[in-house]
Amino acid sequence: MNCRFCATPLSDVFIDLGNAPASNSFLNAGQENEPEPFYPLKVYTCGKCFLVQVDEYKKSDAIFNNEYVYFSSYSTSWLAHAKQYTDNMQERFGLDQNSFVIEIASNDGYLLQYFKAKDIPVLGIEPTANTAAAAAEKGIESVIDFFGVRLATELAAQHKHADLLLGNNVLAHVPDIVDFVGGMKILLKPGGVVTMEFPHLLQLLQNNQFDTIYHEHFSYLSFYSVKQIFESQQLEMFDVEELPTHGGSLRIYAKHKNDSTHTISGNVNQMLEKEAQAGLTDIQTYQNFQEKAFQIKIDLISFLIDQKRAGKKVAAYGAAAKGNTLLNYCGIKSDLIDFVVDANPHKQNKLLPASHIPVVNEDVLKAKQPDFVIILPWNLKDEITAQLSYINDWGGQFVVAIPQLTILK
Repeated sequence: MNCRFCATPLSDVFIDLGNAPASNSFLNAGQENEPEPFYPLKVYTCGKCFLVQVDEYKKSDAIFNNEYVYFSSYSTSWLAHAKQYTDNMQERFGLDQNSFVIEIASNDGYLLQYFKAKDIPVLGIEPTANTAAAAAEKGIESVIDFFGVRLATELAAQHKHADLLLGNNVLAHVPDIVDFVGGMKILLKPGGVVTMEFPHLLQLLQNNQFDTIYHEHFSYLSFYSVKQIFESQQLEMFDVEELPTHGGSLRIYAKHKNDSTHTISGNVNQMLEKEAQAGLTDIQTYQNFQEKAFQIKIDLISFLIDQKRAGKKVAAYGAAAKGNTLLNYCGIKSDLIDFVVDANPHKQNKLLPASHIPVVNEDVLKAKQPDFVIILPWNLKDEITAQLSYINDWGGQFVVAIPQLTILK
């Protein structure tokens, strides 16, 4: 395997999580006895550009299909984040009814709906037809296709250029990241702005977030690596912000390299220095991550076995992709976790891939009253503990496994 950016042959293994199904490949009732395809989840670090990456073992068009089960609008905190973003961008860049906002991976219109409410013209680009259909119900027009140079060229020929071109949690999802960024160069107006949000590799390393590794994420991104990729396509970073979302993310701001209308913030060099001081440009920094993940595996399995021996009931909340990575790496099945609750009806009455733990609605949680509820999307633990605070009425307790196994008080 060669680096998907700089083509350097890869030999440094960041972490090997064994073989696993795609994390959002939920099973319908009756499929539990059918064979499931498993793919290697082996991640490498490029010793030249320090891009952390997994090979495209399962093709992106097989992952992001019409049965895709992730709908962004089921998280209230994520909707609040999206609304705040639209307010900030409108104020900072003076967007109005004469502007054009394009979102790549627009999902169910969770974000563009807020620009539309301000009478700012929008267009979504979304490869999964079922989420695009949900966006259409909100009045959001979507192009149902994968983004890259080909699609950008087609849209540019229709004079659809963006004043603001954005993508949240999509940059890590593309196997050909150079083609993807090259498409943004084509679609961006001369004075336009690109913003991208993605989980920060620094947080993954420092907080043991190995469960954010799954087949939908082809790359794990530092500011250092992303800056190089954008520069290769004549796009220049002019600002960067740290965000609390998804366990710690970056929002990067980019412009055409020859555009002098946006001043380069001191945040750019500060972030590069922060990553360098943390060792993100030193290959040795990446070489002991396997041991940290293994310790979490031992702790979680031991906890579940102890509760089983004590006659306690354990459930989980949030049928998130990161939860499937955690459960499958640890080899946990439905004999240790009875069920997982999820608010998304597109996931309910299905089985988690490989572990075959049933996904149910919240009424089951109230009826079964488990002693422990493991929060799988730990990045939403504040939202979830507030939503499910009633489990305290029967003595239930919340548990998170990342960055270490913790029973929440």
